[in-house]
Order: sequence, then C-alpha cells, then structure tokens
Amino acid sequence: MEKKNQRAEIRSLYRRLLRAARYRMTEEDLELLRKAFGVADRVCRMQKGEETETDLKRVLHIALILVNEFGMGMVSATSALLLFSHLDPAVNEIYLKKEFGPQVQLIVDGLTKIASIDTRNTFSQPENLRKLVLNLATDIRVILIKIAERLYDIRQLPQFPLDRQLMVASEAFYIYSPLAHRLGLYSVKTEMEDRYLLFTEPRTYASIEKKIRESATEREQYITEFVKPLRARLRKEQFKFRIIGRNKSIFSIWSKMKRQGVDFDEVYDLFAIRIILETRPEQEKADCWHVYSVVTDFYQPNPQRLRDWISIPKSNGYESLHTTVVGPGGKWVEVQIRTERMDELAEKGVAAHWKYKEGGREKAMDAWLVSMREMLETSPPETADDAEELKQNLYTDEVFVFTPKGELKRLRTGSTVLDFAYDIHTDIGYHCVGARVNRKNVPLKYELVNGDEVHILTSNSQKPKRDWLHMVVTTKARNKIRQALNEEKFKAAEAGKELLQRRFRNWKIPYNDENIKRLLARFKLKTAQDLYALIFQEKIDLAEVKELFVQPPEPEKVPASVKTPEPDAAQPPVTRQMEGEDFLLVDDNVDGLKYQLARCCNPIFGDEIFGFVTVNEGIKIHRLNCPNAAEMIRRYGYRVVKASWKKNYESSSFQTVVRVTGVDELGMINKLSEVLSKDLKVNMRSISMESKDGFFEGIITLFVTSKSHLEGVLHRLMKVKGVQRAVRVDEFHVRK
Repeated sequence: MEKKNQRAEIRSLYRRLLRAARYRMTEEDLELLRKAFGVADRVCRMQKGEETETDLKRVLHIALILVNEFGMGMVSATSALLLFSHLDPAVNEIYLKKEFGPQVQLIVDGLTKIASIDTRNTFSQPENLRKLVLNLATDIRVILIKIAERLYDIRQLPQFPLDRQLMVASEAFYIYSPLAHRLGLYSVKTEMEDRYLLFTEPRTYASIEKKIRESATEREQYITEFVKPLRARLRKEQFKFRIIGRNKSIFSIWSKMKRQGVDFDEVYDLFAIRIILETRPEQEKADCWHVYSVVTDFYQPNPQRLRDWISIPKSNGYESLHTTVVGPGGKWVEVQIRTERMDELAEKGVAAHWKYKEGGREKAMDAWLVSMREMLETSPPETADDAEELKQNLYTDEVFVFTPKGELKRLRTGSTVLDFAYDIHTDIGYHCVGARVNRKNVPLKYELVNGDEVHILTSNSQKPKRDWLHMVVTTKARNKIRQALNEEKFKAAEAGKELLQRRFRNWKIPYNDENIKRLLARFKLKTAQDLYALIFQEKIDLAEVKELFVQPPEPEKVPASVKTPEPDAAQPPVTRQMEGEDFLLVDDNVDGLKYQLARCCNPIFGDEIFGFVTVNEGIKIHRLNCPNAAEMIRRYGYRVVKASWKKNYESSSFQTVVRVTGVDELGMINKLSEVLSKDLKVNMRSISMESKDGFFEGIITLFVTSKSHLEGVLHRLMKVKGVQRAVRVDEFHVRK
C-alpha cells in the first residue's frame, strides 16, 4: 500500500513539473523532459531497496525547484532528472549526447564527478572543497542544479537522523550558501542560512522570530508612514511602480547582534523599503536616479551609504540603487530602487540570464568561472584556513577600480595594491614595489576603494616575501605568493643540501638518514627541506652541526627514583569530570559511564547538546554547534547519544571563555574584574589582555551557572565604558 501511495505521489510531482515547464519550454523540449523522466524511472526501478522511490521523488523535486523557483529551462531540468543515470551502465556518454544533446551530457558528466566527491566533511578537508568547486566551475548550470539539490535537502532536515541533519545543514551553510550568494541567488542564500540557524541554534532562532512577530504591527505602521509621501509624489510624476517593505532575514539579524554585541532592540535596520519601477529598458537608469531624487527630497540621505550597482553592476549581474536615509523619528531606513527586470535578476541571479540574454552579464560570469578555475588550479588549499578563505572569496562584496587606461577591474572588498598587481599578471605581482593611486604613491598594503585609478610600480630586483601573505585577501594572490616562496625554498634547500654533504665529507661524518634525523631533532624541525634551507640561509650555524657529531652529548643521568611533580593548580584540567554531578540524562544503554564536558566547545546549562561515547574517557558532552560536531557525527554516528540537561542544576557551575574588545582605557582590567567579581559575583579563573593601536582584546575564563546567566554577564560587560563587544568563544577558537 505504501509503495502504491509513493507511485501516486511521483505521478503527481511529474504532472506538476510538466505544467510548470509548459510555460517556459517548447513541445520539443517537453518531449525531451518526458524521455529523461522515463530514463530516471527505469534507473530507479533497477536499483534494489527502499530508496528507489525516494530517489525518483528527489530528482523530481529538484527539477521543480529549478523550473519554478530558478526559472530554468529544458537543459537544467532534464539534467536534474538524469542525476542518478550513471547507475545504469547503458546510459553512457554516447547515449546521453545522442538522446539529449551535448549540453545535457556535459552537465550530467559534471554532476556524476561531483557525486564521487565526499563533501560531508569539506570544512575540515580543503582539498575536497577545491575539487568540488573546480568541477562546478565548468558550467553555471552544474552549480545551479547542486544548489537546488541542497536546497531540497535542507528543507527535509526534520526527517533525517541527527548525523545526517548536521551534515546537510553544515554543507548547505559552508559551501552552497556562499555559492548561491556569489551567483546572486539571495533568497536561496537567506533560506539556507536561516534553516542552518534554526537547526544549530533553535532557541535563538525562535527568540528572534518571536520578537519580529511581536513588532510587526509597529513596523508596518512605520513603513506606511514612511512611504505615504513617496507614493503621492511618484503617482503625481506618473511612474508605474510598487513599493514593498522587506524584513531582514533572521540569520542576518542574529549575525549583526553577534558582530556588534547588541540586543535585538538595538538593531536599527530590521527592514528595507524596495521601490520597483515598470519602465522601458532605455529609461531604466534615468528613472531610477529620478526616483532617488524624489526619496532624498523627503528624507536626508547618508552619502557614505550610497551604493550604485546600476552604473556598474556586480559580476553576478545584480543591479540596484541602494541608499540609507533618516526616516520619521530619526530612524535609519535602507531604500532600494530598481526596475522589474532588475528585481527578477536580483531574486533569481544568474539563473535569470537564460531569460535576459545580455552579453555583458554572461561575459562577466564567464570571466568569474575562468578566474575561479585559475585560482584553484594554480595551488590547492593546504589548510582549513585556506578553505575558509575560499568561502570568503565566494561570499564577498566587490570593489571597483581602474587601470591607467580606464579598464574596470573587480576585486574582493579589502583588496590591496598587491592583490591588484597579481590580478593583472603574476609577473607584475612578483615584482611589485608599490603603486601610484590617484597620482599619489602608496605602499603595497594600501587598501583599494571604489573609483581608485591604480598604476603598479615594479622593480626587477623585487621578490615575493613571506609577509606579503598578510597583505593580500584574494586566493589567487595568496596562492601565487606561496608558489613563489616554495620555489625559492626549494632552490635554497638544494643549495643547503649540497653544502651540508660537502661539509660531512670534510668532517668524515656519514651522510645518512639517521644523522639527518638527529639534526632535525636537535633543531626541532619537521622536514629535511627546512633543515637544508636554514643552512643555506645561514640561520643554522654549521659549527654547531659539527659539534653535535664530533662531541656527542654525555648520557643523561637518571636518578634512582623520580618524584612525579604535582600538577600546577593554575593550569586548567584537560576535562572537567562530571562524576558526582550528574548534570545530564542520556540513553539507558550507556548507564554507568562517566560524563565529561568537552573542552573544544565548553557546553553550559541551556546549550543544545549531544553525547559522544569515547574509547577511554566515557561520554564527552558537546554543543550541537561545536566546531568538531559535524566531523564526529559523520565519521562515528553510531557513538552519538542523545543528551539533555537535568532541571536541578542550581549547585552547578560551568567553565566558559569570553572575549571582550574595545577602546583601551586606563585601568580596563580593573574595571572588568570589579564588574565580574564585585557586581556579578562571578568566579574568574583567568584574565589576559592585549593592546594595540588604542584598542584592546581580553580573554576571560570564568564560571557561570547557565546560558542565561552567561548572557546576563555579557550584557553587563557591554555596559562598561570603553567595551565595544563581549562575546562567548569556544576554546577551539581561542587556540586558533
């Protein structure tokens, strides 16, 4: 009976897809769509198990998202239906090209390659992220299909087990949300971010959602008051338009609260006003600026907050005019001005390019794909930090600057002269010594701003230096610098190796692996290449090398009895034992095991938590949004147990870490200590502070009774004069 119901659901989905496609496709296109469904149905029937019907429903849902929400056509929808076609040996490259055309074949081939990449732990395996994006960067539609697939998955989160939930949410947030942002799919990006927050911080999400709902009436009244004079003037001037008020996403509000260390009531831009015009293509730019003048006739604009993406659209095709004005009651209000065409492009991003075929946008997106491939092929990311950097490059806004000949260059916001030099050509980057920006000499680390005219200055004697890595923000520049440094290191190592071999021969010392290992241990180095390079650079004294072999050290005298030193009371224990303080209720099948709070995330009462059964240390309790949670659940899902806090916790205290930043004022440590110890009666374990350029950063380890207690502490710290931000941090992030 269940299988019969599933087939009925599949037929219903298929009919919905055909109805949606009929508005965008020819009869010939629809026939190919029907044929693709036939292949998908046959392939799924060939597979054994309960997942066959689920797979077919899955590809139909993905195709519906592409057609209904992204506005895509036959090629994308057909390719989505063929997502599992590689499971049938008969559906090969020749068959796909013959039956569906070369475009579908290439896209399906790209999707098949991606299917073989394990992206579940991508944020801890940068090489997988590199492979994924490299394969995506062959055809924009490959990216769009994968984004549609992850959008469908994240909508199904409640139906998945815990390990699958965390993997899907993390993958959507860390990989596909930045890609959606980069391609202009802002509604998709927002939904992925919001659903990620709903899963990892359900209480925070519910709290913000409730406050938005409670303030809805007041906000609607304010919007009505704000737009009333604008409507009257625009109608008088015979514009065809519509005005909508758009709430900021819950995730963006939460991010701003966290970034600025403020409460919900202190976030001023909870919504934006959007004015959408219906006008002729040749009148778009003039009409948008006309409406801007109307808005600023009534409300004072902030000139620093004007964003003109009509004259110079973003590389993903986004066009709009943004300004921030002072509305009634002295409140800041963001106003967005665009046309109906621009609005569709803004909502559907690059997906709308197949409707609006305009060479400029397609050329810009193609250029992005080329730069993406070049960036990834030159030098793969080496660490998790590099993976994070790649995500930031996908997520970032842009800065627009000019060459001396007037050529426009788009770079990541925050780019320096050195980034610009590498963007022009690798050799120019290698030999860059500075630049003339707007006819003034500036150093390599000068940060570019919109409208700068940049002329790079070079010298043949210049070479890349290691500190250059701290002057650039683009992945391309960073990879090229690393590549050059590695080449220099290799040359130095070869010369150093030859020098060491020559000296060993003179000293009659065997040149072998055992002696090289002895040197590595002596100088605390990891590789022989490091040793050779330091010898060549004269940072290791060869006389010291000789002494090590010519005069071997005396054997270490071991006393008859060795007394184990007492642990330093100032040093924090590795884990905080929970025996005798049974804070947590866990599954019955793990009774008798001791519990420990994981140091990587320091959970406290009120956090969303889970238990992880270790081999030797009982159960470790982690926060659901612990930086290590996704990897543990993915690899060892069978060790995960549900955990929840007992209600009786009054006598308990939990260690946590707080980061405080702000303006460095006299006696800041005393002020913070007094607030915590005297006013709040909070027990502190340690406090450290660093000061630079008039600002300070402090790390405080303290004990609290619950998450709400900690929130109260943070709120009170924000009231201290000079403090700009007080946030909870994981020990993992403190170590980094």
